[in-house]
Amino acid sequence: MEKIIYSPELTIPDTLLLRNLADDIQRHREIKGASSNVDRDEGYASTGSGRSAAQDAINKYGISEERDATDIQKLNGFNDPDSEDFEPTVISSLDLGDLQARLPAVVYQNVVLPYIAWARTVVRHDTDVIMLTHLIMYFTTSLPSAVWLFYHFTYLHGIFHFVMQFWYMGTYTLMMHQHIHMSGILAKRPLLRLFDTFFPYLTDPLMGHTWNTYFYHHVKHHHVEGNGPDDLSSTLRYQRDELLHFLHYIGRFLVLIWLDLPLYYLRKGKYVNAAKAAFWELSNYTAIYMMYRLNSRAAVFVFILPLTLMRIGLMVGNWGQHAFVDADEPDSDFRSSITLIDVPSNRYCYNDGYHTSHHLNPRRHWRHHPVAFLRQKETYATEKALVFHNIDYLMITVRLLRKDYAHLARCLVPIGPQIDLSLEERAEMLRRHTRKFGEEEIRVKFAGAGGGGEGEKKKE
Repeated sequence: MEKIIYSPELTIPDTLLLRNLADDIQRHREIKGASSNVDRDEGYASTGSGRSAAQDAINKYGISEERDATDIQKLNGFNDPDSEDFEPTVISSLDLGDLQARLPAVVYQNVVLPYIAWARTVVRHDTDVIMLTHLIMYFTTSLPSAVWLFYHFTYLHGIFHFVMQFWYMGTYTLMMHQHIHMSGILAKRPLLRLFDTFFPYLTDPLMGHTWNTYFYHHVKHHHVEGNGPDDLSSTLRYQRDELLHFLHYIGRFLVLIWLDLPLYYLRKGKYVNAAKAAFWELSNYTAIYMMYRLNSRAAVFVFILPLTLMRIGLMVGNWGQHAFVDADEPDSDFRSSITLIDVPSNRYCYNDGYHTSHHLNPRRHWRHHPVAFLRQKETYATEKALVFHNIDYLMITVRLLRKDYAHLARCLVPIGPQIDLSLEERAEMLRRHTRKFGEEEIRVKFAGAGGGGEGEKKKE
């Protein structure tokens, strides 16, 4: 039997959801192992009695509608400003209750609570106090540090600055992930909307992003193609546990994305998008070159190293997000992406682990992913979706390249029919899902699929 690991750093929703899934596994095994009347439900309503009731319970793979309803209510209250269970996210490392426990009462009452009350009037969603917290942090650390490096460069400061940016990059990128999908993160008031529109032109290059390329690649391209054959970041044509394939995947993106993305839009007849994508990418390169001429050493630490690291990181992450593709239905969002219930992806990166939920509805707010998963849990199970815990996208990629499927199988949280598989059978299932697709197979599997639309896909 698999061992479910509950990290003390998990977010409140992640802990609740992981316990919910573990409860399903235990209940299913108890029901299946019983020979007659079943009346054990871990404190929840009984699944019934008699052979037909027991068989029906087995077919539901331990899912308790009563338990799910209770947990959904808790998660909804966590996100609802009118609920007594509401809790905004203020900083990434601690939940509000932990923050209260660690700070002196006078500080919490006279600093933290007034700040939260003010911040909720500034951000677009009441839950997103953290985004204002981080904007303040970036504009009081990253930007002044970068300016000072160009004024007075030292290698010690340059190294410190790059390390600081490395620490910020993941969280910043997923904040901007919300920004590009929701057309902003601050309240829709004139001055705030103006700041919301233009601050990325200052902060994006500091964090390794070029102007608007994230939007044109991720929103207007990746979510339209959905890891299909026309997706420039598709994993289909690669053997996802082979190092040379992985290096080719990263290398092509690093060297050619500035050209590949405009050419993609030209092939699709989207000439305006092609021109915009090329303009913003090349103009940002021009700006970096001009800053290099101004102070080459500062430009390397402030712009060039973050850009290189970010582009590698994006592709390592995307490899992990779309490494497992079910050959039976590779165009299904349930079967070509995964869900992580982990610490780094969800606590520090705005629930980025819920990648299947994000592909099902790209405009879904980041705080709503856990409850959306729970509402669709039976669909996830019947659609053979993959759920992992105690591992992030980076380590999924590392374990794949090491062909360590046993470890990946131990990190799998089985749902639906997966519960009845042995550890070895789960490992073999994961191995099958990482094989390279041939061109003829792609033509057959994706016949008539294709994105083609201008907007983001939404499938529920």
